[in-house]
Amino acid sequence: MEWTPLTNPENIPSPGLLIDPGKVARNIDRMISTVGSDKIHRLRPHVKSHKMSEVTKLQIDRGIHQFKAATIAELEMAAESGAEDVLLAYQPVGPNIKRLACLIERFPGTSFSAITDNMDCARHIADQLGNDRNPFRLFIDIDCGMHRTGIALGEKMHSLRRWIEKQYGVNFAGLHAYDGHLHQPSLETRKEEVASIKSALGDYVAADPVPAIIVSGSPTFNLWADTTDWQCSPGTTLLWDIGYAQSFPELDFEIAACLLTRVISTPGEMNICLDLGHKAVAAENPLERRVSLQGIADAKTLTHSEEHLVIKSTKATQFSPGDALLGFPRHICPTVALHADANVISNGNATGETWQVRARNRALEPTAKTTPCPS
Repeated sequence: MEWTPLTNPENIPSPGLLIDPGKVARNIDRMISTVGSDKIHRLRPHVKSHKMSEVTKLQIDRGIHQFKAATIAELEMAAESGAEDVLLAYQPVGPNIKRLACLIERFPGTSFSAITDNMDCARHIADQLGNDRNPFRLFIDIDCGMHRTGIALGEKMHSLRRWIEKQYGVNFAGLHAYDGHLHQPSLETRKEEVASIKSALGDYVAADPVPAIIVSGSPTFNLWADTTDWQCSPGTTLLWDIGYAQSFPELDFEIAACLLTRVISTPGEMNICLDLGHKAVAAENPLERRVSLQGIADAKTLTHSEEHLVIKSTKATQFSPGDALLGFPRHICPTVALHADANVISNGNATGETWQVRARNRALEPTAKTTPCPS
């Protein structure tokens, strides 16, 4: 897991989120080298994993200027950070369309866009965001096999495209195809699945070219980068996690974030209770796969509740209440969203600096320089 124990854990309350900017920077460099340093315009990283201005700015400093977001708060965070182009990869409905209109007004230097897969939604977006002088860009969301959102390639999708193309105030920006269902451990299987999606999209655009195509989750990032010239939008690659590291060893990214936890009790000869409950580490995975503890290879999770994690280990007698441990979440993205800020680590030391997980809320808190859009 390539994390050395902290030299000064006493400076960090637990449970606490840790982030190593050096590791983040190296992950960004790997992302750039994956698409080619001369083709950095192909990168459109997702901000959902980190939700932090500082991480966004690290990417901007390296020449990445377009991003992808899942919430209005993430859009706002990216725009505040200086992003030139941000896609809302989540069809805006209800009051969120007005909130998006507010962002467009507040950040004239940022180009915003959104996805759509539904004619009625597209009409609402066009009615509220359409602007002849600065047309709002709409990507059509393609269901490429995940069956979560999107529309299948075909006549219905083509009719939606033609409708958008005829409207004043909005532009057809291209296709968005997220392959989040491709998590197969077998690299060859993922290659075959990507090739199938690529073939379908390729056949469509060969007959009717589109301005842009956005593809790729993190597990397929290198496959799309190697076989197309389309935009790629990985997100977890910035922080990485133990789940992806174990499942996709061919992807050479570093785990750049983890958790500091402490022993709060030692009930029984082989049990340890940690302050790492549901509210500190994502709990959507099976009990035994939620977190890995550094230095306790035989740890077996017994119970997990709101503020407690109880494990069983033959090493239990080596620990006392107050001892600090590093925990590596299987899924870093929802874990980050449980923490208000991240403690910055450099060379195994807590620097005392914290980075706010600014977009963890559905509406951002105002800063000295900006006022957020109404929630």
